[in-house]
Amino acid sequence: MLDGTSLYELDITSVSFVKACGGPCTEGCVTLARIGENAWALGDSKRPDAEPLRFTTEELDAAGIDPAKFGVSV
Repeated sequence: MLDGTSLYELDITSVSFVKACGGPCTEGCVTLARIGENAWALGDSKRPDAEPLRFTTEELDAAGIDPAKFGVSV
């Protein structure tokens, strides 16, 4: 099982991020990518050079983030 440390060992250079906005795309836009089984990267569309945060599916669920709202299946 992945933990917080091993999530950051996954290579994300070739993953595709999708963007979801909480309103007008001038605010609250985040990007999400599946980076492995039960592993996700969550970024900020306004800061594309910043390292995305990484989460397990359970952590995303606990935070109320549903990949389906991004058009990504779990």
